[in-house]
Amino acid sequence: MRPSRRQFLHWFSALPLASSSLKTFAQPSSDRESRIDDIIREYSAQGYHRTGTAVDTVSGAWLSDRIQGMGVPAFMDPIELDRVNVLYASFEFGGQTIEGEPLYDCTYTDVAGVTGRIGEIGSDAEIGVIMLPPSTSSPAHSQLDEVRREARHKGIIIVSDSAYPADGIATLNAEDFRAPVGPPTLQIANKYWQDLQVAISQRKTGTLVAFCEHKPSKAYNVSARIDGSDPDLAPMVIMTPRSGWWRCASERGGGIALLLELMRDLVENPPQRDVIFTANSGHELSHLGLDQMLHENPSLARDAYIWIHLGANFAATGSQIRLQYSSQDINNLTRRHLGRANLVPGVETPLENRPLGEARNIYDSGGNFLSLLGNNPLFHHPDDRWSDAVDVATTARWADAFSNIIQDLSRA
Repeated sequence: MRPSRRQFLHWFSALPLASSSLKTFAQPSSDRESRIDDIIREYSAQGYHRTGTAVDTVSGAWLSDRIQGMGVPAFMDPIELDRVNVLYASFEFGGQTIEGEPLYDCTYTDVAGVTGRIGEIGSDAEIGVIMLPPSTSSPAHSQLDEVRREARHKGIIIVSDSAYPADGIATLNAEDFRAPVGPPTLQIANKYWQDLQVAISQRKTGTLVAFCEHKPSKAYNVSARIDGSDPDLAPMVIMTPRSGWWRCASERGGGIALLLELMRDLVENPPQRDVIFTANSGHELSHLGLDQMLHENPSLARDAYIWIHLGANFAATGSQIRLQYSSQDINNLTRRHLGRANLVPGVETPLENRPLGEARNIYDSGGNFLSLLGNNPLFHHPDDRWSDAVDVATTARWADAFSNIIQDLSRA
């Protein structure tokens, strides 16, 4: 009997990767570009895609409708969470009051907040200040993590890096969402950096308010499946996150558009193996949605033939494309297809390194994966919106190449 969509157990990935015939299944780029542009435009226009919000729910229903419009049944699988509801978040110093965005995995204040001297992070000041560069692997991020866990300050102010636009806050993901750590922490725009430096030099005091509550909420993973002609073959999984900070047009919109393009191509060129699609909410909350899917299907991470991770930022203007692989065989197959398309990744994560994004969940479980992502000058910033932040033409070229890779992998 064919397993149901909830019974993904006992599929095995010991089979060798399909040998590449390098057939071309890609559609004319102009048609693909138009569809990708439409999807990212609609996704961006929906609003702020934070997990568990009304926009997140509406966006999930929109994606489900898009999938079903191709004749593929789609499901919205609920995720229970306690969403952080921000009641009031500000920082007052030097006669000005600044609205901020709290971290979503710290402790919070009452309505009065915390008051104390402002100083550099790690100093003996009550309120520590740090400017964070976009790269989460920077020494500044490591210092912030250490200071938070040691609770050296009564409160922390994080200033978005000077590389970002002066207005707007580049928000950090909540990697400790399930077990919040550290003192109340507020994120603010970089246009206040010079004023903060003056306040620090003059040993001024400030008041940080991060008055929040936890509200029971629901988010939704969107899932679908195309049955292959041979149910005995291990399935392939194509996944992308669908939630994030702000409109995240290029960060998340590219993955959603590419997932739909790959699904369209597989409908037109049916696979031999089952192909499972999952677009997960909870990305910015330590991969909450993917964790739930893997909990419900405990063998799928390891036993799927391969996971295709459509990660962050590959659709961004000026993005340096990064590819991640679980094996040299997958690397070789991918390179053969990219060579035909005259595409070269800007960087590749070494095989021995833990990968970035949701591919890390599959790596940790010992599964096979191919992961596409990039960088983004507007990463986690409100200005990441359609259309200036998105490179549709380049995204369509990578979609062409990945369509051919997927078609190859979907056959024995």
